[in-house]
Amino acid sequence: MPNFPDDVVEIEFCLRQIYSIVKRRGRSLLEQYGITPPQFDALVILNRDGELTIGDLSNRLYLAYSTTTDLVDRLERADFVVRMRDSEDRRVVRVQLKAHGAELIERVLDARRAYLGSVLQAVSAEEKSRILEVLELLNRRMSEEVQFKG
Repeated sequence: MPNFPDDVVEIEFCLRQIYSIVKRRGRSLLEQYGITPPQFDALVILNRDGELTIGDLSNRLYLAYSTTTDLVDRLERADFVVRMRDSEDRRVVRVQLKAHGAELIERVLDARRAYLGSVLQAVSAEEKSRILEVLELLNRRMSEEVQFKG
């Protein structure tokens, strides 16, 4: 078994704990809106990337096509998305985020930010700045690693 430096072990543990808390709170928040984490991920992707085919959405979600189709069915029934025929090729169906879906994203993100704001309330501006600096560095390094390995 590899022997890692203590700081690496402690950082990994801390990140795992934070991830667990964020995941648990996030699921609880999404349950209040009657939506699952993969459904929310789909809404965020559509908000960021615009209308997509189910195949493209499936690839971005790393889900099977059939699973994504079911997910889109539920989102459409909830009035968060709409399916539309492609104007150039009527065989192609695209999924588009509706205003109701965009509003849901904002409500969820606002609730997440409110929670984080309450957690950081007792943290000084200088400490917040340092936290952000380190998180941005870690994000950059991890993103570079993902891009490098492809």
